[in-house]
Amino acid sequence: MNGTRDKSGGCQCGAVRYRTTGELGYPHVCHCRMCQKAAGNYSLPLAGVMRSDFDITRGEPKWFHSSDLVRRGFCGECGTPLFYDVPGAEFINITLGSLDEPQSVKPVAQSNMASKMRWSHELDALPVEPEPESSEREDAIASSNHQHPDHDTDHWPPGESR
Repeated sequence: MNGTRDKSGGCQCGAVRYRTTGELGYPHVCHCRMCQKAAGNYSLPLAGVMRSDFDITRGEPKWFHSSDLVRRGFCGECGTPLFYDVPGAEFINITLGSLDEPQSVKPVAQSNMASKMRWSHELDALPVEPEPESSEREDAIASSNHQHPDHDTDHWPPGESR
């Protein structure tokens, strides 16, 4: 496997957190229909890490067997997709969007191209929404944000003891 080492990540609400201490292998974007459904999106970026280099550091994911061969791990509280797992394999795949620093892992390939959206190459040509004239809405969202920060915390949410 090749890639970047020592990463942490987790779900949106902070109930499930994980850490990898090994290299992330084969970071890629999967376009298969199962990944689309699991992510609720057009594709799902994934990378593998050896099980010996992977730990769940908070909570326990829920699992859904999307086929007889594969199960998918997600947060039972907020629903964030976290893992693509082949039980018995030496590795587990993590969803790259669940990393604390998703920008740090660049995919090296795409898979299951038959299910890729035919128009996806046109996305960069779409108009971009203008920035708001007032930051009122963004300030209101920031001041009421319940999303876990992009780093490990001793406990979550703030003010709640273990």
